Amino acid sequence: MVREAISVRRISIWALLTIWVLLGHSIVHGAPKAELWARWQKHDPANRKTIDHYAWDGFLKRYVVAPHPSGINRVRYEAVTADDLKSLKSYLQEMQSVAISTYSRAEQKAYWINLYNAVTVDLVVMRFPVKSIRDINISPGLLARGPWGAKLVSVEGERVSLDDIEHRILRPIWKDNRTHYALNCASLGCPNLQPAAFTGENSEALLERGAAEFINHPRGVTIQKGRLQVSSIYVWFQEDFGGSAEELMDHWQKYANPPLAEALEKYTGGLAHDYDWRLNGVESQP
Repeated sequence: MVREAISVRRISIWALLTIWVLLGHSIVHGAPKAELWARWQKHDPANRKTIDHYAWDGFLKRYVVAPHPSGINRVRYEAVTADDLKSLKSYLQEMQSVAISTYSRAEQKAYWINLYNAVTVDLVVMRFPVKSIRDINISPGLLARGPWGAKLVSVEGERVSLDDIEHRILRPIWKDNRTHYALNCASLGCPNLQPAAFTGENSEALLERGAAEFINHPRGVTIQKGRLQVSSIYVWFQEDFGGSAEELMDHWQKYANPPLAEALEKYTGGLAHDYDWRLNGVESQP
């Protein structure tokens, strides 16, 4: 009876997710499918060289406010000095000179995560003040919104966009749903920008931390007034979290603290989803 009740509960949740996708919610919010850019599959497992992310790590330690009272790491965009902005741009130039295809998978994963986050922060700093990153409309296409489709960096002679990094490199190559907790889109609804650069050595720990921080914060997963409220990330990218209600629930419970895990196990209703696109600056309100 207990197994049957859980099954019914999870089917109910998944039915709502399916309806949202059929209604086009993923398309509206611009969540592309994971489609491999085969050019970036090349790697060298024998290469023990590491990539120096010291400059980016220092920038994060100076400007990411963590912990923040809201539980969402904030960025002091308006406080970035001219020297630190120059350092950030130098770091981005240095990363674009890296022959990333010659590195190990661990170094590549950290590289692409850091590049995505550093480009995003640079975009906001250069256009600050902005209320939302979606207001930085530099993507090509009449209906495009935000900066994600613009080819902003060049790696090994290839022009690369933020969408390329996320949906054509990281998601299809590593197939690690925790990547969603590592990439930060400069929004309050996004998982935390960690106050440390990713490296081949610390990536596993930072991915686990990011998952736990997000799922145990109300913007990730919460039950309010008897209703399950989750981040829209789990709707837009449901395929990355297993493609079934059971696997989605298992993922949440894996990282949930005891009170939340217990509440999820007992939950029998439907769910709602939301995402806050306001900028994750220190002056933004939770």
